[in-house]
Amino acid sequence: MLNKINDYYKTCSRLSVSMVEKAKMTEHTFMIIIAILIGVFAGFGAIGIRMLIQTISDFSFAGSGSLLENIIAAPWYIKISIPVIGGLIVGPLIYFFAPEAKGHGVPEVMQSILLKGGIIRPRVAFVKAIASAVTIGTGGSVGREGPIIQIGSSLGSTVGQFFNISGDRMKTLVGCGAAAGIAAAFNAPIAGALFAVEIILMDFAFAQFSPIVISSVMATVISHKFEGNLATFQVPHYELVNPTELIFYVILGLLAGLVSYVFIKVLYAFEDFFENNVPIPEYLQPVIGGLVIGVTALLFPQIMGVGYDTINNALHGDMIWYMAFSLIFIKILATSFTLGSGGSGGIFAPSLFMGAMLGCFFGTFVHEMFPSISASPGAYALVAMGGLVAGTTRAPITAIIIVFELTNDYNIILPLMITCIISTILSSKLSRESIYTLKLLLRKINLKGGTEINVMKSLYVRDLYQSSFESIPETSSFAEVVNQVITKRDPYFLVMDDSDLLVGIISIHDMKSFMFEGEDLQNLIIAGDIALKDIKVVGLDEDCQTALDKMSKTGFLGLPIVQSDNNRKVLGMIWQKDVLDAYHTEIERRDVAATLVDRIQMSSNRQDVHFMEGYSISEIAVPKTFIGKSIKDLNIRAIYGIDVLSIRQQKGQGMEIKAFPGPDYILRADDFLTIAGLIKKLNLIKNLE
Repeated sequence: MLNKINDYYKTCSRLSVSMVEKAKMTEHTFMIIIAILIGVFAGFGAIGIRMLIQTISDFSFAGSGSLLENIIAAPWYIKISIPVIGGLIVGPLIYFFAPEAKGHGVPEVMQSILLKGGIIRPRVAFVKAIASAVTIGTGGSVGREGPIIQIGSSLGSTVGQFFNISGDRMKTLVGCGAAAGIAAAFNAPIAGALFAVEIILMDFAFAQFSPIVISSVMATVISHKFEGNLATFQVPHYELVNPTELIFYVILGLLAGLVSYVFIKVLYAFEDFFENNVPIPEYLQPVIGGLVIGVTALLFPQIMGVGYDTINNALHGDMIWYMAFSLIFIKILATSFTLGSGGSGGIFAPSLFMGAMLGCFFGTFVHEMFPSISASPGAYALVAMGGLVAGTTRAPITAIIIVFELTNDYNIILPLMITCIISTILSSKLSRESIYTLKLLLRKINLKGGTEINVMKSLYVRDLYQSSFESIPETSSFAEVVNQVITKRDPYFLVMDDSDLLVGIISIHDMKSFMFEGEDLQNLIIAGDIALKDIKVVGLDEDCQTALDKMSKTGFLGLPIVQSDNNRKVLGMIWQKDVLDAYHTEIERRDVAATLVDRIQMSSNRQDVHFMEGYSISEIAVPKTFIGKSIKDLNIRAIYGIDVLSIRQQKGQGMEIKAFPGPDYILRADDFLTIAGLIKKLNLIKNLE
């Protein structure tokens, strides 16, 4: 049965590619059409998960009032048992079917873009929808926006896999899905597009922005069509009462940044606690989170679910200041328990909730003390919502636009900008990582460096170093050192001992402090006295990112290459300029190659693509002699003179394409390599057994 499904999927995929080729579409037209499809799918996905959450909530907390009123009226045993039952369902569902659905979802999307070329398993959308709906519908203290983003991204990736899209285009489609998710969640198409660029793709210079905008707009249209043009929150009209009031919004920004920092730290402290200190199976841990939520809800029922009813109360000023203050920290703990224990849901709604409570609390005091120059507490609640989102996600532009689109009121934009920017700055000072990137950093995945880090790690010192270098014997006099420094052009000189091993390094700048010494002292100084001996050295097998890091720590523009830490025999020098030149060349090569790889992947007959005189790109099956070996072990670029651009392999019902695989990737028998190089080199590797 599974083989028949796989054959059907392959047939559909080939037919879809054939249709595209017959229609003779340009790449841009094709991407626009795909973006429209993703926007429609994501829009319906957002509608579906909202309906599912509503259905489960109505079933769990039945009543004739709003959800919050029904929760408050529910018997104590219902408040406790329902979240426990939810945890009992969600834990095994995530653990056995899609571990990626655990948590708030956005870091998993970012990880797929960084490490998997945007490939997300199709089942993730389905499991995430069910798991999040059950978690939220049974009272879990999380939001629905994160799941909608992950579902939209998964749908975008699935569509891309269906059409055999690879490279940057696959990342674009994942961004389309994320943008559509946010747009459908808030009826905010501009914020959706900016969220995808600012957070998911982390690149405002991203080339293919129009498909992302189109997906965002289409999802909003679908949401409007089936649910009406209804705002997520009922926001009264607010305005800046007095220019002096901006001082209060500066203070509010500082408070929002501080609360954002506390939320990030507490959330991951709880995740670490459940992962390392709770001695029960992972699939049962959400039961603990559900139990804690249920018990907490006996006193603070407002923390259950997404909390939109409570946010609306704060926006209208219908909340006592001490209750608002308490709910800030109760919500932090409740969300941390839900996600830390293994529940599924987003952090967007909790951030909005905390911001509304913080703003209501702060605004109450400001308005009581300065009624003539300050707005009502609801205005501060609205602005602080943006401040918390900005502080936790480190995406101030997205936060500003989301709140602006929710209100459609330009009068609130100035205090909103001030609060969001200051919150982001303070939160960034307290912690370098956002609530998304910290999770990936804990998994040893560095997103801060982005593409630059990954490209640098793919370049190796052995391919870029220069074997020539300037050296000075350790026993050379000061006059001899000065003479060599003056007559040579290199900025650094390696000092060698009698065995021709590295002693240290002399920089032109190091000579300055000795130039004004007395003549007698100069006659006593030798090269070994001047040399800086505690220096970093580099090995041939190290990557260029490691070499650059060592240069940065020492302040040198070049470092010596030695055989090993124990053998200080110098092999040459690695220069920062050569590394940066190689980086720019590699970026250009990848941009060109990505386009050509797409042409091959979308071609039904997999023919070679010639892109310059004597060079070609081709897809081949893995030679038998390569199977079980890594790209690094094979040293393919150096020995065979070709580059591996991507690897295609069968994954269940579809295919997974790894663009620019890492050097440690182990080649398998069912892999297909997309390789580039001189035609004669390609023919040579094609003939390998």
